[in-house]
Amino acid sequence: MADRAHRGGGGGVDALGVLWGKSEERAGGTMNLLVSHLLDTAAVAERMWDGFLAPSGRRMLDGLAGGPGRGRALFAWLCGVHDCGKATPSHQRLWPKGADAVRAAGLGWDEPTLVRTWWRHDRAGAFVLREVLGAAGWRKEHIAWVWPLVAGHHGSYPSFQATLQPRKAMKQAAGGPAWAEAQASVVEWLTHRLGFGRIAEVEPTRVPSRAEQMQISGLIVMADWIASNEKYFEGIDALAKVTPEKARERAEGAWEALRLRGGWGRLPEPGPEAFQDRFGHGPRPSQTLVMDAARRMPAPGILVVEAPMGEGKTKAALMAAEILAARFGADGVFVGMPTQSTSDPMFAQVRSWVGRVDEELPAQVALLHGKRMFNREWRALVEESGDDPDDGFGGVDEYGECLDEFGTDEYGMASPEPSGAGPRTGSRGPSEWFLGAKRGLLCPFVVGTIDQLLFAATRSKHVMLRMAGLIGKVVVLDEVHAADVYMSQFLKEALRWLGQAGVPVVLLSATLPPHQRRELVDAYLSGAASREEFETGDGLPEPPGYPSVTTACLSPDDARPVLESVACDGWRADLTVALELLPEAVPAPTAGKEAAAAAQQAADREIAARLGTALAEGGCALVIRNTVGRAQSLHTVLCQEFDADEVLLLHGRIAVAPKADRVEQCLRRLGPPAPTGGVQEQRPRLIVVATQIAEQSFDVDADVLVTDLAPVDLLLQRVGRLHRHDGVVRPPRLARPRVLITGLGDRAGAPAPDMWQRDDADPPRFLRASEFIYRRHQLLRTAALVRAALVGGTGAWMVPSQVPGLVASGYGTDDTVMPPQWRKEAEEARRSWDAGESERARKAAGYLLTRLGEKEGTTLAGLHSGSATGGRAGLDALVRDGDATTEVVLVRHSRGTYRTLSGRALTANGDVADDLLDDVLGGTVRLPASLTEDARRELRPLPGWSGHPRLRYSPALVLDERGSATLGDRALRYDQVLGLVMGDGPP
Repeated sequence: MADRAHRGGGGGVDALGVLWGKSEERAGGTMNLLVSHLLDTAAVAERMWDGFLAPSGRRMLDGLAGGPGRGRALFAWLCGVHDCGKATPSHQRLWPKGADAVRAAGLGWDEPTLVRTWWRHDRAGAFVLREVLGAAGWRKEHIAWVWPLVAGHHGSYPSFQATLQPRKAMKQAAGGPAWAEAQASVVEWLTHRLGFGRIAEVEPTRVPSRAEQMQISGLIVMADWIASNEKYFEGIDALAKVTPEKARERAEGAWEALRLRGGWGRLPEPGPEAFQDRFGHGPRPSQTLVMDAARRMPAPGILVVEAPMGEGKTKAALMAAEILAARFGADGVFVGMPTQSTSDPMFAQVRSWVGRVDEELPAQVALLHGKRMFNREWRALVEESGDDPDDGFGGVDEYGECLDEFGTDEYGMASPEPSGAGPRTGSRGPSEWFLGAKRGLLCPFVVGTIDQLLFAATRSKHVMLRMAGLIGKVVVLDEVHAADVYMSQFLKEALRWLGQAGVPVVLLSATLPPHQRRELVDAYLSGAASREEFETGDGLPEPPGYPSVTTACLSPDDARPVLESVACDGWRADLTVALELLPEAVPAPTAGKEAAAAAQQAADREIAARLGTALAEGGCALVIRNTVGRAQSLHTVLCQEFDADEVLLLHGRIAVAPKADRVEQCLRRLGPPAPTGGVQEQRPRLIVVATQIAEQSFDVDADVLVTDLAPVDLLLQRVGRLHRHDGVVRPPRLARPRVLITGLGDRAGAPAPDMWQRDDADPPRFLRASEFIYRRHQLLRTAALVRAALVGGTGAWMVPSQVPGLVASGYGTDDTVMPPQWRKEAEEARRSWDAGESERARKAAGYLLTRLGEKEGTTLAGLHSGSATGGRAGLDALVRDGDATTEVVLVRHSRGTYRTLSGRALTANGDVADDLLDDVLGGTVRLPASLTEDARRELRPLPGWSGHPRLRYSPALVLDERGSATLGDRALRYDQVLGLVMGDGPP
């Protein structure tokens, strides 16, 4: 086919010289020709190939293009062609000045017809590209996977039908023959400038998997966003000035100015000495077990590490990630943690680790969660922040073509995620470009909450950016047992896509139920095999011991599953953890407030008495309550019996700044003992009263534990805080670990000490709040396991050797664990539990990236058809089940002046000086779910926050001089010790 760019007429060179891509207003004052933007984007893609794409990504693209060295040009072409849909009347009519020039060149349209229609240029591009590629002789199967890349470059993949011309346009939206010639000329012009002789030469040699298509799609969006920054890509309105050399010069300038880069590139496989080099000490047997398993895997796959708390799983996982990256071409790592508070210490550990690989890499580690600005290490990296990282990208969708039917900005530029940083000079952190909206996972190394990965499994806008950020990395997920049935649907969906993309995944847990291990492995392998379902069944071996490593992948030779499970002895001997039941009065659900308060007071006094005896010679106790109210109540009683500096309260309704200080104090006083070279002294007496915040990834050591009953895996996590560290000097009476279990009474709700000594003892009564959180079925099974140890057993659990068996029994279906007189009630509880779990799974299914029955699809077409989600707040609520909660900023108001929670003065309108921002944000607290609707209805930012980039969307809860407020019909107060207190809480 001849090059139409060198022919005259309305469809030839005249068209290329007038078709505009960016208006003067959005291109630095000079219109940018469409072909200029296409070539700029292709040039950015070439720079991404050279300095950003993982070796695995380049290998995949080379395979698509027909061999080594060919993928770069194909990738540049796929990125460059993204905006071909702007070569249509529907788009060219939008800017009056540009429209006049296009008409003058001989390309016309009927304005009265088109003014009544709306055809987005991304969808028009799909239509145009199908026509052009079909005429060039491309095979249908390749046209079918390429057009959704163009149709989806503004964040969602429409169906084929949605890309056709609107009916009201009377086939004029795409234009007539002259327009068809112009559209072909645009694509041909780009094709020739990238080194191809004909469009037919660009045709790939195979159809990539859907996950590979998703990766390419996300990279196209990345290239487009970079090339849409008018600061570095000012308009070029003369066709003669649009050259590959000029585009590459502009792309290189932008790349350097934005400080973009990839990760560690091609990594040599670390040898046996690497562990010592990275962490300063040799590996434990279980850590060697993990590294050896990673070396044996014949292909990218999933590696499940199950080991006791304190065994060193994290270091083993990081070394496994390094080995897998070197073997399979990954360029970075994503480490997903269960909570924001557990992400922060992991951020420091990952930075230290990558710094031992390459001293330049710690600056490339991003912390990704909503409270990262409170992390001191992160703030120190990005403290030189300036403008918003999204400034300069207004030309991306300047006419709002890609707003959805609700007016939502599909491009994601209107509401950037809070990044804590903007463009800066001499920054010591990652490129500011990675810190903008939806781009965090593209950073070479990322530590964040597991939610970041779960977002990539939702049918949400720009999911391809998130997925492209994960593909090309090794993914490490800690505490995977913490995912409930709802979250697990998104986790399994993510594993399916990662499996199809060949992303190595490392999962960590101390208490993973066997069925959950099997489901996660099956999900990964179903993706690797591109099948709707994949069941390993009996083929997946049970771990032969504990600690253990299970690996699964598909053979590169015959695609058969390669499954292995190995184990070794732990580095520490078993702890004999004595169990003691401390029953309490549990009011009936119909009991009044006074009866409930009296029962709570009695239970608190009993614990205070027990701790008074246990800690008579000193020592440190950890008390974990299932609710904030119970923690606050107990803390109040303990402060009457112990010195105030001996009791510390920690829960989720303490404002973020004082909570961070308390966590730091806990870790300092109860963390690993510092090597002194001399004789260690006994620690000062301390009682930490906490909620589930102390349950996992909380490296503290307690001499004695008091805990409300919880599901067995969570109970064992809490037990993992007992006698955790070597070298701790303990009082003689606390030399053996002991746990007192509370939160339950006998059938009548009485605190009967001998309630389980009778053979005919009825099932216990649990706290109403505990049943609401964990459900009766799980609590009954855990209670039965505790009873088995206390009645006819040794009165203790051997930890860690009994952990796998206890977890398997707690989540199993064998009712022999239940006393005979409990079984009828247990069966009823199970049926209720099963029904609830099925409903929660069904609820999640509606938001998964792919629906049931569509998981073997071959293209991305229609992936977003149906429901989709909006902004960040919607995603946060989407991947975690339960009632929505909201955060507010607490401020005080007295004598006409607003003050921070700590008492520093603001203005009458609440204006915040730069040196007060941290103090203001430090007053952020999460409200209970029962107050969410009242907060959304009643609370707004202070007047002085309206223009502030970090506070303009933050609702303020204004407290009076006494620290009190009313929200809805609820009285609240904030106490400097207790935190946020609801209604008639502790005085």
